Amino acid sequence: MTSVCIATYNGEQYIDQQLKSILLQLAPEDEVIISDDGSTDATIERIAALADARVRVMPHRRIGATQNFFAALNEAKGDYIFLADQDDVWLPGKVARCKKLLQEYDLVVSDARITDASLQVIAPSLFQWIGSGEGLFKNWLTCTFYGSAMSFRRSVLEAAKPFPKAAYVAHDWWIGMVAEMTAKVLFLPEPLLLYRRHDATVTQLTEGNLLTRSARPLHVKLAARCQMAWLLIKYRWTH
Repeated sequence: MTSVCIATYNGEQYIDQQLKSILLQLAPEDEVIISDDGSTDATIERIAALADARVRVMPHRRIGATQNFFAALNEAKGDYIFLADQDDVWLPGKVARCKKLLQEYDLVVSDARITDASLQVIAPSLFQWIGSGEGLFKNWLTCTFYGSAMSFRRSVLEAAKPFPKAAYVAHDWWIGMVAEMTAKVLFLPEPLLLYRRHDATVTQLTEGNLLTRSARPLHVKLAARCQMAWLLIKYRWTH
């Protein structure tokens, strides 16, 4: 069984296109778990209009993107877990390709084509843009685990629990770092989705290193690394 976990918030503009690209690749027994963070637009109505029994929506009220994803992941029943953003589009064959690789690896991060809001490609490779690759220290310093491109075995999900309530540690960063310590990780240099960028995108993406890739203040970036380091140390102590 495959579980796809999505966190939504005011995603009416793109959610039905993304869901259609996902549902076409799933079997009848698979599931899509959507945790909605109190959308005030027509997101829920757009999802309901698809009338697909595989889709389940869990309403919340402004718990934030990371905890919203954790809420969806806590409900996942599948042996294979996929993360998805509300505004991307999966390319045909993504699920089959990743599930085949998950016979050998525990977590797979695929490449993606970066697009604008209308899905016009602006960069052919997310990996090249952000310097993606394996490595615990590398990904502690500059995270290249992007949830929208991640799939993993249930064993990785269980290893990542209980999920931390940490202000600066995102769901995908945490799961990826746990996998780096406990499992076999693959960064697949093959684009399997269209990674859509637009004005309302939660994760703003710019080319560069730790100092230049985001507009967050330096003290926030440093606090995030300290917080992650402490969480990983505690994890080692208890596992």
